[in-house]
Amino acid sequence: MDSAAFVTLNRQSGLLKEFETVANNVANLATNGYRREGVVFSEFVVDTGRNGPSLSMAHANARISDLAQGALAQTNGTFDFAIEGPGFFLVATPEGDRLTRAGAFTPSAEGTLVAPDGATLLDAGGAPVFVPLDASRISVGADGTLSADGAPLAQIGLWEPADPLSMTRAEGVRFDPGDLPVPVENPRILQGFVEQSNVDPVSEISRMIEIQRAYELGRTFLDREDERVRSAIKTIGQ
Repeated sequence: MDSAAFVTLNRQSGLLKEFETVANNVANLATNGYRREGVVFSEFVVDTGRNGPSLSMAHANARISDLAQGALAQTNGTFDFAIEGPGFFLVATPEGDRLTRAGAFTPSAEGTLVAPDGATLLDAGGAPVFVPLDASRISVGADGTLSADGAPLAQIGLWEPADPLSMTRAEGVRFDPGDLPVPVENPRILQGFVEQSNVDPVSEISRMIEIQRAYELGRTFLDREDERVRSAIKTIGQ
């Protein structure tokens, strides 16, 4: 196989990974707290010999997350919280502490605030957030102070990774902070709101179409290259 075919196959592999990433973004348009993903392409230049041209290969070996603010949707839910500005909620999961912008919680039977899958919301000190089950009014201030019937109980923590480059996507809408996260200065939390996905459906659909067309062009080239090689072998064999 010649260099042109190698380069095309390499490009097809990267386009397939990017298509899968874009498709996942589209699938999470309605997922609260979801952060859009993108693919990073790295270029590798190979020396083919003193008298030959260099060969440039691209590899989609990393993904990045767009941390831009998503739109805030009002739900009026007592335990629905949205972050305005930087920061993440910190939740405890069986796999370890995770950062997330998804702020829909409910009280468990023990009174701790948990995510739909049971992950526990942590306060500014890293402890579970408890609410009295018999409280008639729960309020959360802009700084995260949670009060029950006017009495302060805890402060919901907002965190950010100590090293942004160490944070990796874990599962769904959560991130592994890598190192211990640090508190956010001047946090701002809104009660009765949730942050929606920050995926732009128009741009993602447009990008999906572009990738599909580019992939089809690459496939057409490979088909023609295969026909050329087969024709050359047939001619030589005659």
